[in-house]
Amino acid sequence: MNEVLKTIKERRGVKEYLDKPVPKELLDQIVEAGLWAPSGRNKQPVVFLVFTKKEDIDKLREANAAFSRNGGDPFYGAPAVIVVLAKKESVDPACDGSLAMENMMLAATSLGLGTRWINRAKEVFTLASWKDCLEKLGLDPEGYVGVGNMILGYPAAVPEAPERIEGRVFYI
Repeated sequence: MNEVLKTIKERRGVKEYLDKPVPKELLDQIVEAGLWAPSGRNKQPVVFLVFTKKEDIDKLREANAAFSRNGGDPFYGAPAVIVVLAKKESVDPACDGSLAMENMMLAATSLGLGTRWINRAKEVFTLASWKDCLEKLGLDPEGYVGVGNMILGYPAAVPEAPERIEGRVFYI
């Protein structure tokens, strides 16, 4: 089977991670995959915030959990988080950021890592403390919208693939 199709079929949303850091070399490759994602009119409006320090992830986790209805750890103990933001003025920030997220999730899977998309980046980056974070990075906090959080690490368990629902393809 084609390696890309194989990776697509193997990718899962992982909820259990080993307590093992992700090497920077792998993070760099994953972010590079995000940088090469397509975007509306090739404006490349997506930016990535890479979190690997436990203290920083804990702050992000706490902010994210404040918007969650489920309680618990929204990041499932993952040792790394990549937050995807996009310029609000882009053609379609949600689509541009989503394309980058999927590229990175597939790249991570191909490198033996597990990932999961976690919502609420949009809400977290409306908070003053996280706007300050963007400002310190030289980004206009009013000019960006959070698209998603990609948690990642070495999977402790990978869920089985659910069956695909039939009757969803129509050739016209």
